[in-house]
Amino acid sequence: MRRLLPVGTGSAVLAGASAGVVAGAGARVLVGRVRRGARVGPPGCETVVGAGWALVAGGAAAGAVPGGWVAPLLALVWFGAAAGAVDVRHRRLPDALTLPALPVALLLLVPLGGAALGRAVAVAATAVALHAAVHLAAPSALGAGDVKLAAPLGAVLGAVAWPAALLAAVLASVLTAGAAVLLRRRAGLPHGPSMLLATALVSGVGAVGGG
Repeated sequence: MRRLLPVGTGSAVLAGASAGVVAGAGARVLVGRVRRGARVGPPGCETVVGAGWALVAGGAAAGAVPGGWVAPLLALVWFGAAAGAVDVRHRRLPDALTLPALPVALLLLVPLGGAALGRAVAVAATAVALHAAVHLAAPSALGAGDVKLAAPLGAVLGAVAWPAALLAAVLASVLTAGAAVLLRRRAGLPHGPSMLLATALVSGVGAVGGG
């Protein structure tokens, strides 16, 4: 017997996609105005945020995504589209995006409870320390922007579970290496987009599994 989706899931997906397109357009405009940002044409940010928000909204309506994870996941998708657009275009991550991201992430994670928030703080600090060590050892492989990016991403991953950050780090390395092979480039690829995508995937699956 075919299992039907809960009533309202389709409407939630449509609403999420519509709101995401608008939010994506806002992200595109913002990155064009912040210091060391980038002018990005449509419809990249709109497509990414629209698709991501549709998935989150549909998952929430279907009962797969816990309510406490909705806001963090929506914010992660938006942040990923904005920061990733700049990194792909200019291989840099503006401080105007990465520095406020940690306090915002921690604020959005508060509804998940004290245990999740404690893990978020601990993993964020650990992620920054480890990425900083790699940056000092091999600056060409990992930029200073990636070190700052590790803080908010580590916070979100820490809220999922202790091993989530390690899984995302491995996945990000695989994604960057795979992109290098496909594009036939040994160096010069930004690592930020892989970090963002890996965090979104691990956090999304973890949020659903934890629900």
